[in-house]
Amino acid sequence: MAEAAPPLAVTSDALLRRLEWTVIRRLDGLLQGDYRTLLRGGGVDLADLREYQLHDDVRHIDWNVTARLQSPYVRQFIEDRDLTAWFLLDLSGSVDFGSAEVTKLALSAGFVATLARVITRHGNRVGALLYGQQVDGVLPPGASRLHVLNLLQRMRQRPAAARAGHGQGTVLADLLKAADGIVRRRSLIFVVSDFISAPGWDQALARLARRHEVVAVRVFDPLEMELPDVGLVTVEDAETGEQLLIDASDPGFRERYAQIARQQEDALLQGLAQSGADTLELATDDDLLDALLRFADLRRQRARLKVPTLFPAHFKRAVAA
Repeated sequence: MAEAAPPLAVTSDALLRRLEWTVIRRLDGLLQGDYRTLLRGGGVDLADLREYQLHDDVRHIDWNVTARLQSPYVRQFIEDRDLTAWFLLDLSGSVDFGSAEVTKLALSAGFVATLARVITRHGNRVGALLYGQQVDGVLPPGASRLHVLNLLQRMRQRPAAARAGHGQGTVLADLLKAADGIVRRRSLIFVVSDFISAPGWDQALARLARRHEVVAVRVFDPLEMELPDVGLVTVEDAETGEQLLIDASDPGFRERYAQIARQQEDALLQGLAQSGADTLELATDDDLLDALLRFADLRRQRARLKVPTLFPAHFKRAVAA
């Protein structure tokens, strides 16, 4: 049976305790020595050489190898003890949506709690930028379990304006640009969002990926891809509060909805792929531990294949087919 992300109705401490028993301990045990392979960064021990890509830092080019092979190569280093990870958290109104028991916000909280605790258990630090309708807060990096609990509590206590649904919509580029100015040292950055945003976030994400190791964590609900036949229903924009009466029993309307959803999906995946960031997609009906382990496997493959990782939530189903 799939292990669903816990709802936010429980306390932050109860959420973390549950994840420590159901996910984090198992994840730690299964990764074991692969932790450093999973989290590479700016250490001093050389891990590998690979061909230069557009998003790479030119300071890491190995000029001797480049001269011998007549093609630019960059050095990859094993992360040293002071790795800093940052979570850029989209807490806008759209993440409250969930067609079953788990909302996108609850899924984000489960992912953040798991990764933050895995990272801090290895002696490293995590920080966060929180975005509702603007960048509402910055949590400086810390390394304790109490610090992770503080981060979860900050996610629960997002500004009332973000929950009310009467704003102007998400501008994810504002969060990414703020991080570009705040996070100066090369870090591991997780952008956790549903990426339902005004245009322009892809350029900001690409700029961030040129300076840091960036993982775009896209959370979504399957109902966002296909509208069920539920008859007349009033739908509301979770961020602007705009309401619209639709006839979901009309096959033509559902087909147009699915077509627009596919077009938006294609544009989103294209923007993520072109940014140079690794991508992990998490659905609200996905198994968190299974998704993280598959992602770890693909990051190890990325190190061998020398290409960015685009990891959709339906990867497992595609392989099975």
